[in-house]
Amino acid sequence: MAARPTVTVQKEGRTVPLPKVFSSALRVDVVRHIHDCLRKNRRIPYAVSRRAGHQTSAESWGTGRAVARIPRVSGGGTHRSGQGAFGNMCRGGRMFAPTKVYRKWHCKTNLKERRIAVRAALACSAIPALVMARGHNLEQIPEIPLVVPTSVEELCKTRHAIKLLRDVGALGDQLKVRDNKKPRAGKGKMRGRRIIMKKGPMLIVSKSCPAVSVFKKLAGVDVQTVSSLRLLKLAPGGHVGRLILWTEDAFKQVDKKLQIKSIAHLPDSKRVINSEEVQSVLRAKRKPRKGICTGRKVLNPGLVLEKKMERGLGKWRTESGMRAELKAEQRQKKLMKERWLKNQLSVRRKAKKSKITPPIKPQTTHHENNKKGKNKGKGGNPCKTKQAGGKKKKKTAPKKKKTASK
Repeated sequence: MAARPTVTVQKEGRTVPLPKVFSSALRVDVVRHIHDCLRKNRRIPYAVSRRAGHQTSAESWGTGRAVARIPRVSGGGTHRSGQGAFGNMCRGGRMFAPTKVYRKWHCKTNLKERRIAVRAALACSAIPALVMARGHNLEQIPEIPLVVPTSVEELCKTRHAIKLLRDVGALGDQLKVRDNKKPRAGKGKMRGRRIIMKKGPMLIVSKSCPAVSVFKKLAGVDVQTVSSLRLLKLAPGGHVGRLILWTEDAFKQVDKKLQIKSIAHLPDSKRVINSEEVQSVLRAKRKPRKGICTGRKVLNPGLVLEKKMERGLGKWRTESGMRAELKAEQRQKKLMKERWLKNQLSVRRKAKKSKITPPIKPQTTHHENNKKGKNKGKGGNPCKTKQAGGKKKKKTAPKKKKTASK
């Protein structure tokens, strides 16, 4: 069996094996669903006043007065008297379906789904492409997952925490968050959430220690213990791939705290197939032995072409080339068939003519008769007759008979 991949502990050079949780399935859909459910549990109940819109004396005028039956303010002497009240369509009336504090605010989630979501979020944090897609700066990060020594948990000064982030290469991501702080747009400024700020790196420690309060002072940095990992911090906004810094003890305890004994779900298939462990064990493709026919003729219609190629009569052709050749052969056969049919038709026509009609003598033209000398006169000029004296005969008009007059 191939050895498990290892991760280097920064600033010390030791290597620790990669926990099994990082080979979990990347269920982004489960992460988004559980994040939405857990986020609803932090809502504070709100409602309008129970008496809002009803703090006036109003009564309907009833029917028969050609006005709507909505309750109207009683009294007189002011513009308010006679105006509609209480209804949601009236000025100064209550809202439609007033909100109540006893609404169902909590959203239940399954324990197994929450565990799958946490494992998927941790597995996504170990893929550099997903971490960069979330917007983190990885230009100076040496390795992901990023493991730091356990001595980090004993830091008591903020300047020491900043020095650690600079040495590891994560300070650029924290400074980017600090520079992007800006006030919120809207009424949230008056409700305790004046500043909006992006998320930076997160530190996971093995236990509660002085470093928790130190790192929380840095803008955009969150700290959690390995025994209480929260999905709202691992995937803020439902977006996986947060940049996480692990202490060495926390990195070793994560499988035990999450109760992972084996990989329960299928890992990413492409990552497994293309890994060095699998590719190093795979055999090379075997070449088929010569003289053995691989495949039956019924299942392999191109067997004849393959044999010709093996003999050196042609190169290997692509599938499109083979189709073009087949089409050309079919066209040639079709042309040969048409020619054969034309020849057969001409032969049959000739046979019919020889039986029904007698043979016709070929007629000679006027030009051919001149060549033979049939139309020559006495003077030797063709098509001309002369008298002996050489003069032409004068044509005389026929004489009219005289009729006796009565």
